[in-house]
Amino acid sequence: MKCKERWRLGIAIAALSLGLAGAAAAQPPRSEAPAPGRRGPPGPQVLSPEVRADRTVVFRLLAPEADSVALRTSDLPLAGGPQMTKGDNGVWEISVGPVEPGAYRYTFTVHGVQVLDPRNTATSESLATVHSLLVVPGAEFMDANQVPHGAVASILYFSKSLDRHRRMHIYTPPGYEAGQDKYPVFYLLHGAGDGDDSWTSVGRAALIMDNLIAAGKAKPMLVVMPAGHTGAGFMFGMRGPGGPPRDEFADDFVNDIMPYVESHYRVMPDRAHRALAGLSMGGAQTLGIGFSHLDQFGYLGVFSSGIFGNGTAAWEEQRQTMLDDASLKDGLKVLWFATGSEDFLIQSTRNTVEALKKHGFNPVFKETAGGHTWINWRDYLHEFAPMLFQ
Repeated sequence: MKCKERWRLGIAIAALSLGLAGAAAAQPPRSEAPAPGRRGPPGPQVLSPEVRADRTVVFRLLAPEADSVALRTSDLPLAGGPQMTKGDNGVWEISVGPVEPGAYRYTFTVHGVQVLDPRNTATSESLATVHSLLVVPGAEFMDANQVPHGAVASILYFSKSLDRHRRMHIYTPPGYEAGQDKYPVFYLLHGAGDGDDSWTSVGRAALIMDNLIAAGKAKPMLVVMPAGHTGAGFMFGMRGPGGPPRDEFADDFVNDIMPYVESHYRVMPDRAHRALAGLSMGGAQTLGIGFSHLDQFGYLGVFSSGIFGNGTAAWEEQRQTMLDDASLKDGLKVLWFATGSEDFLIQSTRNTVEALKKHGFNPVFKETAGGHTWINWRDYLHEFAPMLFQ
């Protein structure tokens, strides 16, 4: 070996030796206790939620330092109260049920703070928060069955009416991407406090449509689910100090949402192939938009809702022309209402149905059991969608 090469090799070995020595010196002394920042022994394995064969559901949360933990939910039966019991391993637990098949939102309350279930990756958004989502199988009409499935896209669009970006969810039926056919479009609105994610998460709208279409009970269609709130504190998308309130959501819907859908998707842009429905706040929005633009919608559905406020007189006066235009009545193929007998808006629904009858309309009103709940609204969608575009 040449002298120059031996010199280079010697330098490399020396450098490597120094590096190894430095690395060894940098190592902390071994200890049985974990060093700060390192993981300690694994904690107990936690399964939550656990859906048992008898449809009881067990919720668990590992919180050994907590003094109190409660289950927070709206539709789940909590016969023994929401408080959870702490085990010796630091896991809090509560058993609920048996629970009827369906989808349910829930969170935990730890020391007064609302938190998600860290063992459950399924979630559902509302206007102001995110909920963990429990699905209890057994309702075939909204279960994930072995049928062709459509797709749900989260769409960001710019609203010129509101001068900002907004979001909506759009369901396209099975086969849409691979074909060239045009489809009818169904606009489906959520209720107060919810958001554009709600119908597809807790509302199970995509699965309901998949199953109906696969069974031949509903026509393939697009379902457009926009955000009904337009700003914090403006419940119905209404604002306008110092004068009549501006219906911000209606402006966005008519001037931005519908044009976006009709320019970006293969839909049939006429009255016979447009439907509009909504629950609670979305039902009131359906009535407001639908009867202000009756020439554009052939199908209207109102779930757990009616004309809000102190009466129907002002609402009727604002839409007098549309309400009394006989030529528009024949093109309205379906005008359908459904509300639970225990719903706090049942009387508003009844009053609205009677008001529309006075103007020569023929609304169908179905009074069901139950209250103001997603348990009913999923059923209403399942019954309403097959009526469309037949």
